[in-house]
Amino acid sequence: VQLQASGGGLVQQGGSLRLTCAAASGRTFNSYAMAWFRQAPGKEREFVAAISWDGGSTYYGGSVKGRFTISRDNAKKMVYLEMNSLKSEDTAVYYCAADNYGVLGAETVFLRDEYDYWGQGTQVTVSS
Repeated sequence: VQLQASGGGLVQQGGSLRLTCAAASGRTFNSYAMAWFRQAPGKEREFVAAISWDGGSTYYGGSVKGRFTISRDNAKKMVYLEMNSLKSEDTAVYYCAADNYGVLGAETVFLRDEYDYWGQGTQVTVSS
């Protein structure tokens, strides 16, 4: 599957953004679990959020829980990341990823190696 992330930009602290990840080709979209990761300059790629194939299970990294919401629309082959109350430390390149196995395990969902496909990133910059 090919993944295309978009929606990044420059936003003031406390503001909101919605990222979109569009999927193309590959198997039926609803067979994939999906996730968002982010990478700030000089730092490791960090887990942000994940969602199971049917949207029934969601997972969040500790630093974004309560502020970010992941969702998906299987008919449109889209995954979204709604980001609210943005902080300067949310500044990073955000990547979407797909897991061939549609069900996520709580112990592995945050691992980069769990995911089989990656899109290019979209830059999010939060100004203080």
